[in-house]
Amino acid sequence: MRRCFSKITDCYLGFKNSNFFLVGSEVGSGSVTRTITTTSERSFSTSYAAHQVDQTKDSPVSDMLIDSFGRLHTYLRISLTERCNLRCQYCMPSEGVELTPKPQLLSQSEIVRLAGLFVSAGVNKIRLTGGEPTIRNDIEEICLQLSSLKGLKNLAITTNGITLAKKLPKLQECGLDSLNISLDTLVPAKFEFLTRRKGHDRVMKSIDTAIELGYNPVKVNCVVMRGLNDDEICDFVELTREKPINVRFIEFMPFDGNVWNVKKLVPYAEVMDKVVKRFPSIKRMQDHPTETAKNFTIDGHCGSVSFITSMTEHFCSGCNRLRLLADGNFKVCLFGPSEVSLRDPLRSGADDEALREIIGAAVKRKKAAHAGMLDIAKTANRPMIHIGG
Repeated sequence: MRRCFSKITDCYLGFKNSNFFLVGSEVGSGSVTRTITTTSERSFSTSYAAHQVDQTKDSPVSDMLIDSFGRLHTYLRISLTERCNLRCQYCMPSEGVELTPKPQLLSQSEIVRLAGLFVSAGVNKIRLTGGEPTIRNDIEEICLQLSSLKGLKNLAITTNGITLAKKLPKLQECGLDSLNISLDTLVPAKFEFLTRRKGHDRVMKSIDTAIELGYNPVKVNCVVMRGLNDDEICDFVELTREKPINVRFIEFMPFDGNVWNVKKLVPYAEVMDKVVKRFPSIKRMQDHPTETAKNFTIDGHCGSVSFITSMTEHFCSGCNRLRLLADGNFKVCLFGPSEVSLRDPLRSGADDEALREIIGAAVKRKKAAHAGMLDIAKTANRPMIHIGG
C-alpha cells in the first residue's frame, strides 16, 4: 500500500478555498479515486510519531536537539562560505550582496568543533552548502575531519557543479557520501542568462563524473520558475531514463533580493500535471517521515523524480533540519528570521556545555510551522547565498 492510500499511484497538491487538498488518481485513467481536504497546520502523523519513538530507541538523541513539539533534529546543514562563482537569479540580487569579512567567518577548526557537538548529541547527517562550498580551499580537509566524527552516517554536499568534476575524486576519498548538483536548465544560453555566468558544460560533466564514481543517485536540483524553465520539465525527467539521476523539482521560494513573485511560482500540482501527461506510469514511492521531497519512479527509468513543495505544501511537521551559517549564526528554520550566534561565545571561550545550552534554547524556540508564502515574502530574511542552499 502506498503512503497516501491504496490503489492510488500518484498524489498531487492543489488549492481549494485557501486550504490544501490532495487528489489521488489512477494515472492515465483520469478517474478520481478519493479527495481529502485538510488545513496547512496539520498535527503530527501517526507514522511520524512512531518513527520518532523508534529513532530514539535506536540512536538516543540529546534533549538539545528536541524542540517543544517533539521533533528530533538529526540533520545539520553547514554553510562553508558566502562566496559563489555563479549569480543565480533566485539566490542573489543582480547587484550582488555584501559579504561577511573573512575574519568573521568560521574557521575549519571552529566548523569541526561545532559539528562535533551536534553529532555527539545525535545529528547523523551533515550537508555542506554555501555559497559554493567547493570554492573553499580547505574543503577536502573539512570533509575528512567531518567524516571521521563518530556517529555521523552521511556526509553530503550541495554544489553548482562548476568546479566539482576535478575535485570529486578527492572529496570521495575524504568521505563524501552523497551529493546534490544544482541545474535549472538544459539549454546553455539559458544557463548563462539564469546564472549570469558561463559553465553549463562543466555542470553536465560534473553530473557524469559523479555517476562514473558510483554515486547513486546523483541528485539534480531544479528550481522551477514560470516563463524561464517551466518548458523544460519533461526534458529534465528524460535525464532519469538511462542514468541514476534523481531530478528534484523545487518550488521557487522568496528570499531577500531574489525578486520573488507569486506569478513566477509554478506549483507542484501544475508540474505534476505536465509530468503525468508525458509519463503516465509515474508512481509514488514510500517516503521517509522526515523526507522533504515527494518521490516518484517511472517504469523503465533508471532514475527517479522528486518534488519539493515548500510553498504549496510545507513539511514542517516532519522537519529534522538545523542550519549553521558561514558566519557562525545558528538558524532553526530556513524561512524564519531568528538567528543566534555560536561564533561569538565560541571565540569568547565558552565551553561545550555552554554552547549546548545556547543551541538547545534556540531549538526549543522553533515554531510548529513557517508562515504562508505571501507572509514569507514580506518577512525580512537574508539572501539565500548568506543562509546556505
